[in-house]
Amino acid sequence: MPTVIAQPVVSGLTRAAIFLVVTLKPAPRGDEAVKALCGDLASLTRAVGFRDLVGGLSCVMGFGSATWDRLFGAPRPATLHPFREIEGKHRAVSTQGDLLFHIRAASPDLCFELATQIMMRLGDAVAATDEVHGFKYYDQRDLLGFVDGTENPVNQEAVDAAIIGEEDPTFAGGSYVIVQKYLHDLKAWEAVPVEQQERIIGRKKLSDIEFADAAKASYAHNVLTSIEENGEEVKIVRDNMPFGEVGKGEFGTYFIGYARSPARIEKMLTNMFVGLPPGNYDRLLDFSRAVSGSLFFVPSATFLDGVAA
Repeated sequence: MPTVIAQPVVSGLTRAAIFLVVTLKPAPRGDEAVKALCGDLASLTRAVGFRDLVGGLSCVMGFGSATWDRLFGAPRPATLHPFREIEGKHRAVSTQGDLLFHIRAASPDLCFELATQIMMRLGDAVAATDEVHGFKYYDQRDLLGFVDGTENPVNQEAVDAAIIGEEDPTFAGGSYVIVQKYLHDLKAWEAVPVEQQERIIGRKKLSDIEFADAAKASYAHNVLTSIEENGEEVKIVRDNMPFGEVGKGEFGTYFIGYARSPARIEKMLTNMFVGLPPGNYDRLLDFSRAVSGSLFFVPSATFLDGVAA
């Protein structure tokens, strides 16, 4: 059996990123443009990345459920479906998105150039529905002041968490990804005493030390996003990034989570928005509002290379 190569899902944290979500226009020519890009994406990324040999440029390409059916038909990934809206005290909205490009590098110029080349290739076949330029903020902190991603798995543990294996052999080497754009009410957050902020997150703000389990509030963010299956904690791979526009007063976190099954992330989000038990929701959502939500399938790099226009 030939070796299947995954896309750079677990390539690691970077200083800059662009999260680009686009929708396909109905003309068949759009399908041809996307398929042509699939086969060229690896070489295009190498060409741009060669300008900075230590820039670490990478790009992950994902497909929405309807887009997969439109472009590739059957067979389809076993658990691919549109993002399901979650309604609780707060709402996890579902928004339109056909293609996701998650572009990462050590510097924003590389991300910008690759995003530009991708959009030039696709031309008028697509329309951008969301474009967020993320940046590293001090020591991996979000704009709320807390370190984000401390418990992220690394190395083989990350592969085991994010990359599909024998459970769906046709799509081994693939992954699922959920993205959400959260806007923060920083004025309201900063009015909360640090001790209460720490109870909401479940960690110390300055030191990033996690509270002992017995000391955590039941509504703490790190309690509700920690899930278990068969007595073992289930991991996902996050690569969240802060973003902001000072003039607009718009600040937030772009959540991106990869997993070998979308059910893992969906369970975390249900705990956050509905609560565990229902009503015991994540109090972070009182200050951080989800304004987008999409689910994509990330096929292997081997699959992309084999797509013909």
